Amino acid sequence: MSNSDSAAQVQSVDRAISVLELLAQGEAGITEIAGELGVHKSTVSRLVSVLEARGLVEQLGERGKYAIGFGVVRLAGAATGRMDLTKLGQPVCQALADEFGETVNIAVHDAGVAINITQARGSAAVSAVNWIGQRTPLHATSSGKVLLAFLPVEERKRLVSMPLDSYTAHTRVDADALLMELEQVEVDGYAACYEELELGLHAIAVPIRGHRGEVVAAMSASGPSYRLSVERVGQIVPSMVAAAGDLSAQLGYFAG
Repeated sequence: MSNSDSAAQVQSVDRAISVLELLAQGEAGITEIAGELGVHKSTVSRLVSVLEARGLVEQLGERGKYAIGFGVVRLAGAATGRMDLTKLGQPVCQALADEFGETVNIAVHDAGVAINITQARGSAAVSAVNWIGQRTPLHATSSGKVLLAFLPVEERKRLVSMPLDSYTAHTRVDADALLMELEQVEVDGYAACYEELELGLHAIAVPIRGHRGEVVAAMSASGPSYRLSVERVGQIVPSMVAAAGDLSAQLGYFAG
């Protein structure tokens, strides 16, 4: 792609955003929008057609003015849901961190990685690492495995079939073996990682569900292997599942 083509695409995106910002203030017709943006009406027509096809704007009657569409509401709802999850999840994470003495995080899936959005540290936590905002691999973390396990099957297979980095000798990078593990995670309702991201680090994660029952995030507890042993991981599963269930209920999910 040439520099001129790239610049033209950026300009189109900027103009499309300007259209949305203008319509957020109220209804407007093609001529009015063109005047506000200082562009030809044909340019506005093309932009509006694309936005309308995506449900971001809608026409009010035949040849009528345009207004913000329900697609924008959907996008806003997704952002609000993530902010709600961060706010609601903090006290839940802190309660678990106090109970376990370990670090507890909430992570969401974003473009093939897990991003931590909430963190609480227990009294026994030895690491001062702030995981909030950090991007971690899906295949080598307990949160990532939960997020992978509850994706649609084809999407799960696509992500696992990509070249996977090995972080320690324990990192599972074989696609077939990883897919089998993810199937078991889906059955068990939790995932565990033993020194797969860092030597000496163990973690367990459970799913958090949104109001439609879809998995929207994963909540994990992590700590040093000498304290968060395989046996202890099994012991804290019930508390993790219960806490995730309470948080899911606050997000509008009620198990049948």
